[in-house]
Amino acid sequence: MQTPTNINLNKVKTLLTITFDKIDYPLSAEYLRVYSPSAEVVGHGKGQEILQLNKKNVTILRIQPTGNYAVILFFSDNHDSGIYSWSHLHKLALNHDKLWHKYLQRLKDAGHTYPQL
Repeated sequence: MQTPTNINLNKVKTLLTITFDKIDYPLSAEYLRVYSPSAEVVGHGKGQEILQLNKKNVTILRIQPTGNYAVILFFSDNHDSGIYSWSHLHKLALNHDKLWHKYLQRLKDAGHTYPQL
């Protein structure tokens, strides 16, 4: 299991940078929210994932350590039921580009457009 050596939330609470093996991985609050490991997002089995909408402006209000294996992220949309294990965060860090593209494609397929900056 990969264990992070550092976790840092930026001042505006929109970017969580997590360090694995001396490499910093900046992960947006939106990305972490739409890939929450909670049942509200992943459903209760394969193929039951629930597309998360309108999370562009979500922020991380606080981070709560859970044992030596995970953190709970408390989001501004009141979501706080996901336990982000080190392995889940490592997977999100390593696969960011692929997973972000998949999310944007799922939005498009569902008839939603991603708001531009």
